[in-house]
Amino acid sequence: MTLAMASERDHNRAQALCRCRERGIVIPTFAQMRDPASMPQEVAARLLHVDMQTTDPLNLFRITWKNDVQTGGFGAVNALALPPALTGVPARIVGLVGRHFPTGAHKVGAAFGCLVPHLVTGGFDPTRHRAVWPSTGNYCRGGVFDCALLGCQAVAILPEGMSHERFAWLRSLGAEIIATPGCESNVKEIFDACWRLRASAPDAVIFNQFEELGNYLWHFAVTGAAAEEAVSDLLQRGARLAGWVSATGSAGTLAAGDYLKQRHPGSFIAASEALQCPTLLRTGFGAHRIEGIGDKHVPWIHNARNTDAVVAIDDEAAMRVFRLFNDDAGRETLVRRGVAIETVDRLGLMGISSVCNALSAIKLAKYFELDDRDVVLTVFTDSAEMYRSRLSELTAERGKYASSQAEIDFERRVLGAATDSMRELTYPERKALHNLKYFTWVEQQGKTVAELDALWSPAFWQEVAARLPEWDAAIATFNAESGALDTVRSRIGFEK
Repeated sequence: MTLAMASERDHNRAQALCRCRERGIVIPTFAQMRDPASMPQEVAARLLHVDMQTTDPLNLFRITWKNDVQTGGFGAVNALALPPALTGVPARIVGLVGRHFPTGAHKVGAAFGCLVPHLVTGGFDPTRHRAVWPSTGNYCRGGVFDCALLGCQAVAILPEGMSHERFAWLRSLGAEIIATPGCESNVKEIFDACWRLRASAPDAVIFNQFEELGNYLWHFAVTGAAAEEAVSDLLQRGARLAGWVSATGSAGTLAAGDYLKQRHPGSFIAASEALQCPTLLRTGFGAHRIEGIGDKHVPWIHNARNTDAVVAIDDEAAMRVFRLFNDDAGRETLVRRGVAIETVDRLGLMGISSVCNALSAIKLAKYFELDDRDVVLTVFTDSAEMYRSRLSELTAERGKYASSQAEIDFERRVLGAATDSMRELTYPERKALHNLKYFTWVEQQGKTVAELDALWSPAFWQEVAARLPEWDAAIATFNAESGALDTVRSRIGFEK
């Protein structure tokens, strides 16, 4: 690092400290997001009076899987278990619920993981830089929310074909929006927009979730631990943690599988994608309707060597099951078929990509012949709230949803899910997925072959995970220097 670069970073950090001091912005550590009980007691007390969805800086401490929406405090990990009556498999399928994060999706955590390391080390000045969030939906919403708390300008880049609700939400927070051509599958167009910004806007700082190791580390440290804790009672009673299933997306969420496999050797990691765009399954391409999972490339932060299986889900299945779970006729059908009303009432916690993850878990349970001792973990990224317009579009296109159609969809798309369009990966096949990164990241995005080769080594990912204490120490030092906690105390009349 040159002297000029070091001086600029010192200036940026000083400006960030000033901004956080003025606004009373205390930055939570990864450890506090993993265990909210370790946060400052005055913050926890004040949060009881702060709405989770408001742009109050204290809501940074609600970037956790443990928000209690009833009390405003914290409790057990938010999770939804899908019983055999619904899934048709004896294995227990449990999904972490992202609905109970600020913004209504867990991607606000990935955005935090990308932003904060730069903020506390001088890589980002909130008083003059624009934070750019390339995304297929929820990640840019999380980034815009984080920027609203910091009082800085945010730029959301996402495909023009994403749901109306996403764009309306971004506009409500005053974000600058760049809508790129295409739909969910058009990730390269998002990257191209980033390069144009780099060339034309020196104040733009790109937080690319597909390559930022903070995204990986947040999910490894926070999501992985939450997933294990969500089923700790089952594990203590003799259940086996069979594996972790997640749509590829930016590959950040797959990092939770690395954590779980480290803790439970023998468990699998399965990456899911849309059958209409089978990049991992068949080196294919295409367009699809499962919003938020990204594709047509292998993300830089995907630890391909640790991925055991690939499963593709027909987007028609995802759309039909999403409708089954959210239409009155579908819910009534599920209750009539023996699914507990308590479960049916909570199916709205699953958005379209969440349904994709659930169907992938079902297919994996059948493929590996899992029994009632096995637990498959996955993630329900967001809820139906982000896709109400899609339900209206389906009704306009296909007519009112009938009980007879619900029966067909349940039998064929859920209970009838088969082990087609999936692959258990051999060592050479994992290496082939890793090698696909070359075409995006070396040829297009400026990475080197040496950097790519380093990603194949398990030691690389072990070293990333080992940085967690260092990052938390940097956050703690930043908070101490900003004095923001004293600002919070003075505003709420809380004595030390």
